[in-house]
Amino acid sequence: MLNREWKQFKSGTDIRGVAVEYKENKVNLTDDAVRAMAGGFVLWLSNKVGKKPIELKISVGRDSRISGEHILGLCADVMKESGAEVIDCGLSSTPAMFMTTVDLACDGALQITASHHPFYRNGLKFFTRDGGLEAEDIEAILQFAQNGKTPEKVLCGTITKYNYMKDYSAGLREIIKKAVNAENYDKPLAGFKIVVDAGNGAGGFYASDVLEPLGADTEGSVYLEPDGMFPNHIPNPENEEAMASICSAVKKANADLGVIFDTDVDRGGAVDSSGNEINRNRLVAIAAAIALEGNEGGLIVTDSITSSGLKDFIENELGGKHLRFKRGYKNVINEAIRQNEIGVNCPLAIETSGHAAMRENYFLDDGAYLCTKIIIKLAQLRKEGKTLESLLENLAEPIESKEIRMNILTEDFRAYGEKVIESLTKYAEAQPEFIIAPDNHEGIRVSFDKNNGNGWFLLRLSVHDPIMPMNIESNSVGGVETILKKLEGFFKEFTELDSSGISKALKRG
Repeated sequence: MLNREWKQFKSGTDIRGVAVEYKENKVNLTDDAVRAMAGGFVLWLSNKVGKKPIELKISVGRDSRISGEHILGLCADVMKESGAEVIDCGLSSTPAMFMTTVDLACDGALQITASHHPFYRNGLKFFTRDGGLEAEDIEAILQFAQNGKTPEKVLCGTITKYNYMKDYSAGLREIIKKAVNAENYDKPLAGFKIVVDAGNGAGGFYASDVLEPLGADTEGSVYLEPDGMFPNHIPNPENEEAMASICSAVKKANADLGVIFDTDVDRGGAVDSSGNEINRNRLVAIAAAIALEGNEGGLIVTDSITSSGLKDFIENELGGKHLRFKRGYKNVINEAIRQNEIGVNCPLAIETSGHAAMRENYFLDDGAYLCTKIIIKLAQLRKEGKTLESLLENLAEPIESKEIRMNILTEDFRAYGEKVIESLTKYAEAQPEFIIAPDNHEGIRVSFDKNNGNGWFLLRLSVHDPIMPMNIESNSVGGVETILKKLEGFFKEFTELDSSGISKALKRG
């Protein structure tokens, strides 16, 4: 079992911590801790692939945050000391680091990233050729670190610097060339204006190394230069300020499309030529339309908070099937892989956060690959005299939506949250207007007819944190308020759950 000191680093399927002291945040991702974790990965990987450490080939990369270069150096040194062949890829995207296990035949890969988290945090994300690690793998690596188990030091290891992002970008360019098949084959994006917002993360390459060589005009792109302090906005397609930035850039440049990435480019979002977000349900809808081409009747796996209108769109407009699964991109991806293993045609796993993984791309959540597929569709539709917006014409979107995040105030938050969900389920079963979803895989999802709010709510327990998010949507003006009023009394019974957000939403607090 992990003790508290080491358990603090486990964040689902990643390792994360504080790497730079900032205000009340004290450094716990110390040099000693990082070296222990890197050694733990070498031991875990050695067991996983059945090779001695001196036989391993491991790639290491980082995003743009200010502690990345130092942490990468520590990890590379530990791997070299174990005798491994280390490929130092420098500034890289997370999906590219996975691809080194394919293109460079690396046994394992390590990306130094903390995704969209603040500049003072950082972390370690690991891959093998099978994909990202599972939660139990992270625990095993940390267990090695906790127990002080490290690889034997030898003198035969090497570190070689290699710009794999050059190869990765070339691969994306080839995908676009082949799919668009333009008259000017090498410049398929000539005549398109596409702006990129990298948020000063690792995604600036997409403008300079993917779009521009293909003829696209990227003038008006913003925050392409890596800056680990993230001085302009959080690199996060779910962040309102970030999305406002790319929407503004599209309008200012009069662009055909805008794309935005998170810090390490495993998530992406887009903006249409009118400056409207292609995000959340709209992003899922476009990705589903693309993925179902050639996969008629296929299954699309999403997270649990997708709208009812999206389900109708996938099943009635696109002719596919839709499975709402548990929140958490790894949960969604693993379920899609499982569906394929049992014989179901499932080409896409996608979370409303922007994590999108296509079967054709190793079920790798890759924001650049997703945006590449959207750009291909944009070019194909232009040949037909159509626009991306035309794909979404029949997507019914909610008139109102709201998310209320309720903090759990007791230490054993998971047990308390499960108790709340169990109690709400029993409560809903006793209310004639509450229609409990039969196909729900997480928390409790309840629908209401036109006379009782004309929408739905989903209450779930956060994957990692002592929080219960509740998402509410309605197809009527005032519907969210109607639904909240039906729930207000129930939550007052739970004193260890801060449900004040409901009263505030109802303007009673």
